[in-house]
Amino acid sequence: MIPIHSAAKRTILCIDDDEAILCYERALLERSGYAVLTAASAEQGLRLVTTCSCDAVLVDFEMPGMKGHEVACAIKLVRPELMVILLSGSDVPMPALASVDAFVPKLEASRKLLPMITKLCRGAV
Repeated sequence: MIPIHSAAKRTILCIDDDEAILCYERALLERSGYAVLTAASAEQGLRLVTTCSCDAVLVDFEMPGMKGHEVACAIKLVRPELMVILLSGSDVPMPALASVDAFVPKLEASRKLLPMITKLCRGAV
C-alpha cells in the first residue's frame, strides 16, 4: 500500500473515452489520497490541462479523434513539466512511447499505476 502522505495535494487528470475506466481510475486514486479530474475525450482533457492545476496525466492510447501519444505531445507543448502516463489495453507502437514519461498496460494498472504515479510525482512540488 502506498502511504497517503505521498499523495498529499496531488491532482491527477485521467483522460479516457471509457466511462468505466474513468470511474475505476477515480476510485483507485481517491482511495490513495489523490484529487482526480476526469475527461471523456482528448479535447476535454487538453482544455483541463490548460485551465486546471494537475501534477500528472493518465491518458488512454486508443481514443476517437486523437491517440493518447498525440494528446501527450499536445500536453508537453503547453506544460512540458507535466508527467504523462500512457495506458493501453493493447500493444503500443514504440515511437508512441517517446512522447510520454511512462507506460502502464491496463491489465497491470491495479498493481503498477500507483507506484508509477508516486515515482513520477516525487520530484514535483
